[in-house]
Amino acid sequence: MNWITNYVRPTINSIFSRREVPDNLWSKCDECGTMLFHRELKDNLNVCTHCGHHMHITPRDRFKALFDGGVFTEVAVPDPVADPLQFRDQKKYPERMKAAQKSTGEKEAMLVVEGEIGRTPIVAAAQDFSFMGGSMGMYVGNAIIAAAERAIKLKRPLVLFSAAGGARMQEGILSLMQMPRTTVAVQMLKEAGLPYIVVLTHPTTGGVTASYAMLGDVHIAEPNALICFAGPRVIEQTIREKLPEGFQRAEYLLDHGMLDRVTPRTEMRDELVTIIRMLLGLTPAVQGDLPAPVAEEADDTDAKAVEKT
Repeated sequence: MNWITNYVRPTINSIFSRREVPDNLWSKCDECGTMLFHRELKDNLNVCTHCGHHMHITPRDRFKALFDGGVFTEVAVPDPVADPLQFRDQKKYPERMKAAQKSTGEKEAMLVVEGEIGRTPIVAAAQDFSFMGGSMGMYVGNAIIAAAERAIKLKRPLVLFSAAGGARMQEGILSLMQMPRTTVAVQMLKEAGLPYIVVLTHPTTGGVTASYAMLGDVHIAEPNALICFAGPRVIEQTIREKLPEGFQRAEYLLDHGMLDRVTPRTEMRDELVTIIRMLLGLTPAVQGDLPAPVAEEADDTDAKAVEKT
């Protein structure tokens, strides 16, 4: 009886109660190879708890951690012509777009929102590198213009998180035209006397670096982010010389005067609150728990009420 109770019954119960372990419970750090539990990694904003390596994070996850109570409202962005050049390589451009939309769950490579951080109203935009390499096309140009116009209308600062491999080749010259368009949008902010803060994440390259990503009033970068126009391998092959260690990484650019700060992602929110309130001439943010803002559609009346307070 003891043999049946102590061995047979537990064995049968374990067979019928056995559950399959999902494959996505653990993630491997690209830098140190440490296996990280997905909840622990998410709580640390996709930063390796072992070596501090900054992994990819989606704009929505970034904004949930950035805004008070994780509450923000999306800003509408005008839709451009779907396939202006009828471009096709191995796949048609619309097919690549549908695949990117399905894999990311996003409409395009940039998300524009508005909300409060540290009880300070802002407009924010972020690129998603997982959406066709965060490439800059007509939609991204429209998104930055929409963000700038919304910031000017509400008299709020604009915070932009860049992450891109450059211009979108499927849109050809039309993608390159976004460089002067976004430059004009940034100039509109400056003429309105509103702060424009850029957070450069890994990687920020090509035409994005040559336009709106390097036109901020303040430039902050995440640790070890690659920030450049032409990549290190291209430069090495061109000049046929070995580049310095860490060339074109955030820390190297900080040492050579191209950046103002290199700030870990887990400290970015407090850094932005301090800088924004300083640029706006406001008192330091109140430390401690604050009630989360109510999730509702923002309109001009609400925005003016927030500004008066």
